[in-house]
Amino acid sequence: MAKKKTSDDGENSGDDTGTGDAPPVTFGTIEPIEIQEEMERSFLDYAMSVIVSRALPDARDGLKPVHRRILWGMYDLRALPDRPTMKCARVTGEVMGKYHPHGDSAIYDALVRMGQSFSLRHPLVHPKGNFGSLDEPPAAARYTECRLAAMALDMLADIDENTVDFVDNYSGEFQEPVVLPSRFPNLLVNGSQGIAVGMATNIPPHNLAEVIDAVNHLLQHPEATPDDLMEFVKGPDFPTGALIMGRQGIIDAYRTGRGSIKLRGKAEIEEGARADHIIITELPYQVSPNQFIVKVKELV
Repeated sequence: MAKKKTSDDGENSGDDTGTGDAPPVTFGTIEPIEIQEEMERSFLDYAMSVIVSRALPDARDGLKPVHRRILWGMYDLRALPDRPTMKCARVTGEVMGKYHPHGDSAIYDALVRMGQSFSLRHPLVHPKGNFGSLDEPPAAARYTECRLAAMALDMLADIDENTVDFVDNYSGEFQEPVVLPSRFPNLLVNGSQGIAVGMATNIPPHNLAEVIDAVNHLLQHPEATPDDLMEFVKGPDFPTGALIMGRQGIIDAYRTGRGSIKLRGKAEIEEGARADHIIITELPYQVSPNQFIVKVKELV
């Protein structure tokens, strides 16, 4: 049995000096509650908050709230593709102050990832400066600059024409879109990863042209099956290349939503005057070159 405090205005019993034999200070009354009921209620509220507002993307625009708020904040700042870049620190502060009341480092990390060509198949942010690499972190937000990429405008097109619903921000001072009116299925094109409470998602990126062909076919043939759409979308298309080993995992994923994909890097043999060299040209998605080198040394 847990105990829960409830407030009684003006009630204050005991000696507030906390010295001698005076009774301890208490404020309000204590209401006994069942800990099981409290845990079920509170944990469910927490779980839904993480699922809806933090960790998982919306299927309609393929964005998590932080990414959607970054794109909307940049659009509101007029950081458009045909305009000069602006400091990432300014964008981060704008998004944090108006739309996303969380840490600035989390916002900046999400902003940087949308500008990395090795993270997204089609980056949504045009980067300027050191946005990091597979092994190295980006420069601080006060040094880097950004603006919206051309692809991002296809996600924001006609947003001023009442195409989507808007809601109040966390403070009630500003409005933000519930979802972006994306003209292409970003969730499939750029993929997404997220771990929430009790559920997770891991969707790989795909080729834009193949996905659009599949969407057009589905619009013309609503009864199309996953096997029909696989005639257009052969499999994932990762920004770092590499080879997909086997098809069964892909087929299972497309048919059931669950499946595993194995990737293999690509290498070439370069003939030298004294010895031949193995040149690694492509690594599997999200594999660190430094970690790969360490693993090779261990095997050798």
